Amino acid sequence: MNLIAAVDKNWAIGRSGRLLVSIPEDQRLFREETLGKVVVMGRKTLESLPGGQPLHGRTTIVLTRDPEYEVKGALVCRSVDEALEKLKNYPSEDIFIAGGEEIYRAFLPFCDVAHITYIDYAYEADTFFPDLDRDPDWKMILAGEEQTYFDLCYEFRLYRRIRGKNSPAAGK
Repeated sequence: MNLIAAVDKNWAIGRSGRLLVSIPEDQRLFREETLGKVVVMGRKTLESLPGGQPLHGRTTIVLTRDPEYEVKGALVCRSVDEALEKLKNYPSEDIFIAGGEEIYRAFLPFCDVAHITYIDYAYEADTFFPDLDRDPDWKMILAGEEQTYFDLCYEFRLYRRIRGKNSPAAGK
């Protein structure tokens, strides 16, 4: 499975239920990587999308503890275990964990690849992605050229799990 996120230099991803910044190239990358694939997100992340609706052209799995919650066009799961059971129906490489913080942390142990847009700026934030640079189970294997969006510098990074129960080194 894959993780996909845009993070600032402190691995922050949001504030008050919103993304820190919208970078068109990051949005394009997200679209390209996830189109035709499975996207897993929490209810709050789904509700922060335009119209609070699932993204077109993707299978969307939404996690929520609310037993009454339903949303047209998405599969709703009440637990990580329920979501993992549903995800068995899809190739692992076609699954993208798309936030928020609680969902990233819950699925991190099951993921092998992380697609990160790293923004060289520190925002005021209240929501964070796990810092893969400090996690010994993960290694950055690719960093794209630095790009700019107005006065923001950012780069696309690819991380791979190098140790842990699901890593290739563990004989998966």
